Amino acid sequence: MGQMIPEPAPKLSMEARLNGLSKMSQTSSNFTERVIAATGPNAHPRLKEIIPSLVRHLHDFAREVKLTVGEWEAAVEFLNECGKMSNDRRNETQLLCDILGLESLVDDITSKLLASSASETPSAILGPFYRHNAPLLPNGSSIIQDLDPSVPWYTQAVADSAHVTGRVLSSSGEPIKGAIVDVWHAAPNGLYEQQDEAQPDMNFRGRFMTDAEGRYSFYALRPVSYPIPDDGPSGRLLKLLDRHPYRPGHIHFIVSAPGFRTLTTQLYDDRDHYVTNDAVFAVKDELIVKFVPKEGDPKALWLLEYDFVLGRK
Repeated sequence: MGQMIPEPAPKLSMEARLNGLSKMSQTSSNFTERVIAATGPNAHPRLKEIIPSLVRHLHDFAREVKLTVGEWEAAVEFLNECGKMSNDRRNETQLLCDILGLESLVDDITSKLLASSASETPSAILGPFYRHNAPLLPNGSSIIQDLDPSVPWYTQAVADSAHVTGRVLSSSGEPIKGAIVDVWHAAPNGLYEQQDEAQPDMNFRGRFMTDAEGRYSFYALRPVSYPIPDDGPSGRLLKLLDRHPYRPGHIHFIVSAPGFRTLTTQLYDDRDHYVTNDAVFAVKDELIVKFVPKEGDPKALWLLEYDFVLGRK
């Protein structure tokens, strides 16, 4: 029997072929699954878990909003601009994640995955202005540098002078000796020191070690609300969305101790009306605090007492 020769496939018109390609590229069960299936068998295990979901959501998003090439190119350029603007003094890409609520969401997911006790202090976002290696200061020291009447915000600083103290505890209520309390906040002009050339290096920053009773203590200021940097791509996005750029007054903390999970969090002054309308969605009710008047202390008009509770590793 001679070799069977298959009949040639019918030729498709150019219009039919374009229609076929269009249907293929827009079909979730085809095009999207082909992209997912391209992942090799030796891919990183966590990426093999994450990427299929990411691809499906991205493709579904593009289809849902009918994303155009021009819009996609603008988005790529936007992300490129965020990266180019980021450095050790400012993280514009992280700021973008903040205003989209992504960092707060991921922080909350992570804290709930790791928490072993309901008594642990809630976490909050790190923010884009953390600096490593703040000075290690004795308890009772001030993180305010070079404050004198020549400083433009001197009067406000005096009015907001505060003593901040409390303990670092385990979830069972035991004091943690030797814990490090890393603290920083903005100046009364709403700027962190690396944003403001007029401020001394490491102004409003310090680290403190807890004593045998787990206590920490320092002098600072009641924090003020301030706009996140809006002179870059993230700020343009806020304007396009008709959103304000303000964060409520807050003090940042990183609390760490051997054998315990490091806590990154923020405390929010209850006098600030932005606690209900934070530009980066980071406020949690448990982290809203009340400063009370303090008498008899020449270095502070206000007192804040707050205990941090750490979970064990």
